[in-house]
Parts: sequence; structure tokens; C-alpha cells
Amino acid sequence: MDEEDKDTFRILVATDIHLGYLEKDAARGNDTFVTFDEILKLAQDNEVDLILLGGDLFHENKPSRKTLHTCLELLRKYCMGDRPVQFEILSDQSVNFGYSKFPWVNYQDGNLNISVPVFSIHGNHDDPTGADALCALDILSCAGLLNHFGRSPSVEKIDVSPVLLQKGNSKIALYGLGSIPDERLYRMFVNKQVTMLRPKEDEDSWFNLFVIHQNRSKHGATNYIPEQFLDDFLDLVIWGHEHECKITPTRNEQQLFYVSQPGSSVVTSLSPGEAAKKHVGLLRIKGKKMNMQKIPLRTVRPFYIEDIVLADYPDIFNPDNPKVTQAIQAFCMEKVETMLDNAERERLSNPQQPEKPLIRLRVDYSGGFEPFSIVRFSQKYMDRIANPKDIIHFFRHREQKEKNEDEINFGKLVHKPASEGTTLRVEDLVKQYFQTAEKKVQLSLLTERGMGEAVQEFVDKEEKDAIEELVKFQLEKTQRFLKERHTDAEEAKIDEEVQRFRETRKKNIEEEDADVREAINRAKAHRSQGADHTSVTSDDDLMDVAITDQKVNYDSDEILSSAVTQGRGRGRGRARGGRGQNASARGASRRGRGAFKSSRQQPSRNLPAKSYSEVIEDDDSDLEEVSFTPPSTSDQRLTSTSASSQRNLQSQTLRGVAFESDEEDDLFKSVPTTRRNRR
Repeated sequence: MDEEDKDTFRILVATDIHLGYLEKDAARGNDTFVTFDEILKLAQDNEVDLILLGGDLFHENKPSRKTLHTCLELLRKYCMGDRPVQFEILSDQSVNFGYSKFPWVNYQDGNLNISVPVFSIHGNHDDPTGADALCALDILSCAGLLNHFGRSPSVEKIDVSPVLLQKGNSKIALYGLGSIPDERLYRMFVNKQVTMLRPKEDEDSWFNLFVIHQNRSKHGATNYIPEQFLDDFLDLVIWGHEHECKITPTRNEQQLFYVSQPGSSVVTSLSPGEAAKKHVGLLRIKGKKMNMQKIPLRTVRPFYIEDIVLADYPDIFNPDNPKVTQAIQAFCMEKVETMLDNAERERLSNPQQPEKPLIRLRVDYSGGFEPFSIVRFSQKYMDRIANPKDIIHFFRHREQKEKNEDEINFGKLVHKPASEGTTLRVEDLVKQYFQTAEKKVQLSLLTERGMGEAVQEFVDKEEKDAIEELVKFQLEKTQRFLKERHTDAEEAKIDEEVQRFRETRKKNIEEEDADVREAINRAKAHRSQGADHTSVTSDDDLMDVAITDQKVNYDSDEILSSAVTQGRGRGRGRARGGRGQNASARGASRRGRGAFKSSRQQPSRNLPAKSYSEVIEDDDSDLEEVSFTPPSTSDQRLTSTSASSQRNLQSQTLRGVAFESDEEDDLFKSVPTTRRNRR
């Protein structure tokens, strides 16, 4: 290795790969696997030190056998080998990977031969669920092919402890936080329940890299995470979950760190944000300087989208013309043919692209026009377009009418064009339905928020007992409340007290969230107990148990789900002992050396000027240099201590990142800095 490579981290950065998306589709079924193969090959060809993934490696919470098999196959193909790993882990790995049965980084395992370590947090699609709180990444971690970090064991308080990496004289503090419901995490930031721990030794010498998977754009009052919530000592934030590719690091002028949003590697929604060209990033870090090189993905299926407003063409379309529908259809066909021609020209310059493109034409037919048959239109392009059934999307801007309080128009939500780029959440639909429903179907015991959360768990995580357990839990709690109040046995009095109790719970959001979590935990435990009971039951006993439970159900409503739970599966579980391993003997010299202190309540920093240089690799492999030179930044010093922690919090001198010019002779050229007081 030459002198430059000895101190330079080379990291391939990608997010939102969504393995298994539309895997049963004849045209698009293999798109995610082909692109993942390309990403791993880029890592191998560029001889990176590690691969950093920002969540949503899998599209489904419980991926299919095909998806898991293909993922394992590709990771084994590209990430195992004889090439030595050039960096070491300095932090206590039992903290970084403490939830794993093998709490150490995979390349230090003597039974494995890892050449390219993969570090990943989980996203909202592949987050831990079930009684054991496992996710698909835990399967890869157990197999030794991936290092799952950034998992928070507590929902009350989060301490983010970094993975400390060192290569030569360069040191990285790698922070990660797997996906958490945005509204909950928002409240935790506001209530100072999220703490970023920092190394006590030489804290100014670490490059602080943070990987997060949350909403970056605002979807509601608290349904996102503002960048200002993140600590200002960070140098670079890799932001997952958002699919639009904005991989070029942008500077946050308030917190003075850079944010890179790699975006997804596959089109999962036919919206304008997905039409941006897909990239991964080759991140180079040397000391306190960094460089991000954009690498275009060549195997991504091309996607073209265009909007048409029929009212903007009064010379062509007249609503009173009896043949206007045929004219509209001919006009749309002309637009689609133009997009197909553009796709063909692009494919000639890149033969690795899939042959059939994705086409989306959004047509606003406001003004008295009528839509034509989408089915007949789609049949003309069955062999030329990958999404023939979704080519045309009709919508119209409806005039504001007097709202009917008794019903909600779900069709309006679906057909609004703005809803294409967002996700319509189940809990929002539940809440909206009950808010506008008739009085006789309104909830009198549960709250809309609690019911929405339980339905969301039922839909997304297949927690079949979530709703039932929530009802039982709230019923028990309401009964205790009535007993404590010594309410009279009059129906009117009881209804009044129940309504008062319900309104009190609606105002106390934290208590309501705790109730929902308790109910979901009960559902998980109920399912786990059912599974344990099934595993020790013979095949003949299963039939007897099911019949017996069904008889009991006629006499009692309290054990309604017993027959369903106990009548599933085959009881052939056997435990097999494994060989013991002395975990402390593995990498002992490299673990246990990281001492941390809390960074919360210490927003001070001495800030030199930051300069950032980006290398963009276009389709012709030419390099285009874009230079960013922000103004000099400020200087501030505060000292505070945390009452909840017994760590001695020293006043910290936080610093910025000196970014380099990407000249070929000296990729990491130093930049002169200036200082001024920041107030």
C-alpha cells in the first residue's frame, strides 16, 4: 500500500435497496437482485474497506426464501475472500453488537474469511418484530455475512454508542440509528431522551459519521426528523428512507455538518422523485477530510414521467366535442411514444439497462373532460413497457365543496396526484374514518390513535392478536378506573365517566403510546406461548387440542383464539446443543478500549471553515469537479453536566471538517481555516 492508502478509508455508501420488490412480476422481478449484484461488484472493483448500508435492504419484513437465498448468495460471492481487512475496531463490540449471539465484527471471526465487511442499520421495511424482536438482518448477522448495528434496545431512552474504526492515522466514529416511528423519535428528541455518546480520548481527532433512516421531508407536524435535532459535532450524515437521489453532500448552515441522501437503487413508486438518476457513493475519509464520488448505477430500469393538463390545450381539446376522448387518447399515445424513443436512445449508450422502461403519464382531466379506457390503452404496450397497467394515471382537481361530516371520500385521497409520492398510512385512515363517522359507530372506549396503531401492527407486522389484546387491556384499565371512582351503577353515569376517562387518555399521548406497546407486547407473548405449546405437541394431540378448544369456545368468549393458535404447525421441535466458543478470546486486544461520554446538552464547538469537493462520475467515466466553499464558521463554548448521568462531562471543543480539493496529484489537500465567534 502507498502512503495515501494507509490512512484513507474507502467506503461504498448505499441505502434502500429493497430486495424482493415485485419479485413475482414477470418483467421487474429480478431488478433488485441485478442492481444489488452491481453494487457489490462496484465495492469489489474499487477495493473498498467496507460497505455502509442505510436501511431497507429488504422490501418485506419477512422476505421470501428466494429473496433471502439470493441475498446470501451475493454477499458470499463478493464479500468473502482472502483480501485482508485494513482497519481495526477500537470500541467495545459487546456494546455495538450486544443483541447478537456473536457480539463481534464478522471479519474477526476465526471461522469466517471476510474480505469486505458490510455494516448496516435496519429500515422501516425490515425492522425487528415478533416476540423475539428479530429482523431479516439478524439472519444475515448470525450467518456472519453482515454487521447489524444501530439497534436501540429501549423505547424510553436511546444512547447511541459509536463503532470506533481506525485505519492508519485516520479514525472514524460510526454512529447508527435504525428506523423508529417518526412521531415517537420526534418526541424523544424534544424530551432530550436521545444521547450521542462520544469518545473521551482525543475526541477532536475523530471523523463523526452518522447513519439514520427516517423521514427527512416534512409529512406532518411531527412525522419527520428535522436536521436541527442532530448534534452539531457530527461531520457527515448519511440519510436513508428518502428515495430521491441527492447523494451530493449539502451543508446544514445551522448545525454545520453535511448531509448526503443516496436514495433508493430501485423504483418503488411511480413519482417524480424516483425519476432522478440512481447513484451510489464512494466515500473517502482521511483524517478530518472527506471526498464523495458519485457512481451511477447502470442496471437500474429507466423511468420517465410526465404531467399533462388537458385544460392547457384549449385549441386541441374541446369538452363539447363528441370525439374529444379519442383525441385525448391519441395525444397520450404520442407522448408515450416520445418517452419510449428517449428510453431507446439511452439504452443504446448503456446496454446494461433493462430493455423495457417504466413509463408514467399523469393526466389532469379537470374542466369537463372524461377519461378513456386505461385497459385498452395498456394493451398496446404489453411488450414494450415494464408497467403497462400503470402507464396512465387520471386525476382532477376538484372544486371546494361543502364537506359532508358523515362520510369520508377515500377515493379523493387515492386520486390526488400529490399522494403518489407519499405513503398512505393505515393509522391515518383509521383516525380519519372515526373522526368523520356517524355518532353511532364512534369509538367510546378506545381512542382513534390507539386503534390506528393496533391496526398498523396487524397489517404490517402480522400481529394478529394486537387489536384483541388492545381491547382487553383498555377494558381492564377502564374497569379499574370505574372501581376507583366508585361510580354508581347507572348506565348514564358509567357512560359519562368512561367518556371522561377516554378524553383524559387522548390528551396524554405518552401514556397512550405506553398502553399500545403493552398491548402489542401481550400479543407477542400470547403468540410466543402458543408457538411453544405447539412445539411440544404431537400430531395426534394437535387434533385433540383443536377440537377441545373449539368446544370450550362455545362456553366461554375469553379464550376465543386458543383453537386457532394451538391448531397450527407441526410439533417436531428438537433442541441441539452447540459447541461453546470463548468470545472474549476473539479480538480481545481490540475490544473494550472505547470510553464514551454524553454529547447531549453540549452544543458548543470551535469551528474552522469547511470546504467540500465532490467528484461526479458521469456515464462516460469522465470526472466533473464541483467545488463548494462555504463562509467561515463560528466559535462557541458551553459547559454543562447531565443530572441523569454520573459521567463527568467536560466542556468540548467541537470542530468542523476540512474538506479537500479533488486534484489528482493531491486528493486530500488541506484548506486554510479562519475562525469567528458564533452567537
